[in-house]
Amino acid sequence: MTETDSSVMSGADETTQTLSLMEEFLNDPSLEYKSLKYGDVMDGVIMRIDRDEILVDIGSKSEGIVPSREFSSLNSEEKGELSIGDTVLVFVVQPENQEGQAVVSIDRARQEKSWRRLQELYEANESIQAEVTNYNKGGLLVNLDGVRGFVPASQVTEIRGGDDASKQADMAKLIGSKLNLKVIEINRHRNRLILSERQAMQERRDEMKEKLIEELKEGEVRHGRVSSICDFGAFVDIGGADGLVHLSELSWSRVRHPSEVLKVGQEVDVAVLGINPQERKIALSLKRTQAEPWSQVGDKYEVGQLVRGTITQLANFGAFARIEDGIEGLIHVSELTDERITHPKQIVKEGDELILRIIRIDPQRRRMGLSLRRALDTPDQELMAVFGEDVLAERDQIVANINAALEAEGIEPGSGREDEEEEETVEAPAAEAAAPVADNVQSLISESANGDQPMSAMQAAFAAAGAINDEATEATGEPSSLESATDNVEAAKAELVAAEEAGASDEQLSEAADAVDAAATELEAATAAVQESAEGDTAAGDTVENAGE
Repeated sequence: MTETDSSVMSGADETTQTLSLMEEFLNDPSLEYKSLKYGDVMDGVIMRIDRDEILVDIGSKSEGIVPSREFSSLNSEEKGELSIGDTVLVFVVQPENQEGQAVVSIDRARQEKSWRRLQELYEANESIQAEVTNYNKGGLLVNLDGVRGFVPASQVTEIRGGDDASKQADMAKLIGSKLNLKVIEINRHRNRLILSERQAMQERRDEMKEKLIEELKEGEVRHGRVSSICDFGAFVDIGGADGLVHLSELSWSRVRHPSEVLKVGQEVDVAVLGINPQERKIALSLKRTQAEPWSQVGDKYEVGQLVRGTITQLANFGAFARIEDGIEGLIHVSELTDERITHPKQIVKEGDELILRIIRIDPQRRRMGLSLRRALDTPDQELMAVFGEDVLAERDQIVANINAALEAEGIEPGSGREDEEEEETVEAPAAEAAAPVADNVQSLISESANGDQPMSAMQAAFAAAGAINDEATEATGEPSSLESATDNVEAAKAELVAAEEAGASDEQLSEAADAVDAAATELEAATAAVQESAEGDTAAGDTVENAGE
């Protein structure tokens, strides 16, 4: 082969190699220019930043231009952070304009990215945070990276009910604030996005409640905030979960409605009474964080002490009076006035402020006996020593109110004292019959023990008192005061039995039991009065008292 032939062959090889490289270059897809169409979303590299436009390399035969109107969603801080070489997401608005350049948009790319993200959040049932930008008649408007969302007023917890003016005022206060929201409806084609703050909060609270229930222990005290009030109690938020403080756990004193003690938004300390993980319920108590009033009664009060009280409730057998929060006593109907009345409402009403004397204290059973008539009979000097000089005018006003009420009922004030004197005169001839009442009680119990129906101490006391009454009636022709006292005990017992059969509450049963105690005390007093007149054995009163208890 000649030198010329070798040269020709070498040139042919070089040409073949060049053609192969060219073919490989043309067939490499990574080196192809992108074919653009409307709606494409891609990354672009910033090549130049001007005031009116941004030039980006999008891998096409020409650069893409982002007009100022297409990056208006960027705030000043975000614009300042842009620099040459940064990668940004762009949306193809126009594949090629008159100058042969592609028109792209950062705003629409952000919207598209946001739509896709919102769709993912919706499918994953997750929440998102957004800033309130404005509001309209129906609710709040929020911005989510270029996508405008709507939050109906009914789906915002901080928007109160009521008239439109109140709602508008509440919505105006929320502008600029950030809310945790849940996507409840999304439609990209209709550009519709509906969100709920209420649902996001509820799910967050449910998660926190489950965690809190695991951590809570009965008996511990937690700080909380009153979230709502209803007729049966108040709900308190103790750190992401609401617990119920029942009406009976609000205060040691009687409460008719939670609004008397609490208001929405008030911060309180509450004790954990119970936890039900299955039903996810938490029982709380406000009163258990305070000292139990009856535990200190023995140190603060004594029999014979004068106190002020407020009438809280009326019953057939007497009136209840509160002398301090959590401490109430019973004024038996016989301790309201010297005159005979059939119901406390004849002379007092709920809310009346009275001067009272303590006649009985039982801290273990949380009971206290009070007397209005004995307090009003107190000498002036003793009253002033306790309450000051102004108490005399107060006492006189109470007496005047009672007398006016009696006259309105057709009862002559002062008539009760005369009746008592007459009764004492009538009972005197029967005194000898009253003396052996204690022996009669014991005898009746012993005799009945051998029979078919043994007699209880209470039944024996009734029988003995009835025997004295019969003998007094036979001796004088007039009934004894023991008859009335015995009837009162029987009536009180009947009320207690009826309350138990009707399934009454513990509080109602306690009140009925108080009535039985008070009636038994009255029976004791009546029996003692007859005995004292006869200078008989005082054991009768003790026997009746024991029977009453």
